Order: sequence, then structure tokens, then C-alpha cells
Amino acid sequence: MQKLNLPTYNFRIKSNEKHTLIFDNLRKKYFVLTPEEWVRQHFVQFLVEQKKYPVSLIALEKQLLINNLKKRTDIVIFNKEGLPDIIVECKAPHIKITQDTFDQIARYNLKLKANYLVVTNGLEHYFCKMDLENESYVFLKEIPNYN
Repeated sequence: MQKLNLPTYNFRIKSNEKHTLIFDNLRKKYFVLTPEEWVRQHFVQFLVEQKKYPVSLIALEKQLLINNLKKRTDIVIFNKEGLPDIIVECKAPHIKITQDTFDQIARYNLKLKANYLVVTNGLEHYFCKMDLENESYVFLKEIPNYN
């Protein structure tokens, strides 16, 4: 798999007849190792190990209902009160991050009302703090550490 613009981590990887699989420490099972899953696993490890977010506050592939359509977020980090604090949208490294990517995560946030949005393809990372009252956002240099 491609080297990402994130720290390197040791993952449990195995192969079966059809696929290469990666073990997800949060969901406690193996998943097909797609380029997007590679980014998701790295970013989760980054959040836990570098930014010190507790595993207990992180949900992966959380399902949402938006306009009667089932959607899913890649990563949601909840605050201590159980409310969404950060939404992370992961793309494969070869996917360019565009306005459409931000529009996708913004639609999710209309429902979740998180304080921060993150978009990453593993090579480029965009962090923004939401101003929900004024329906705007400010880009940040990095995601805040857990406090």
C-alpha cells in the first residue's frame, strides 16, 4: 500500500483467497484492505496515538439518515457528553479532495452538528472549525489534541 502523509503504524494484515485484509482495532475484526480503508486505519491510529483521543469516543462508519437516504460517516469522534465533536471523511490517496468532498461532509454535519470537520486522502489533510451559529467555518493548521 501507498505511503501516506501520516506516521507509520504496525497493522495486522493477512490475505485470504480473494483479498488482503487489515485488522481494525476499534471494531475488533478484519476488513478488506482498500485504499480508503488504509487511510481510515492510519487516521484513526493518528487520532489515538498522536492526538490522544480515547478509543471509547470514536465510531467508525456510523450510519446516518439524510433525506431518507442511508449514508455513513468514516469516523466520528464524540465529546464527553456523547455528542459528535469531529467528523472525518476519508478518501483513497488517488482521490483529489474537491469542493464536492467538502459538500459531502457538510451535508453530514447538517444532521450531526459537529464542531470540527476533517477531510483527508492520507496525503492531504484539511481541518476546519465550524461556526454553527453563522453557518461558516475556519480552516485550521491541525486538528486539536484531545483535552
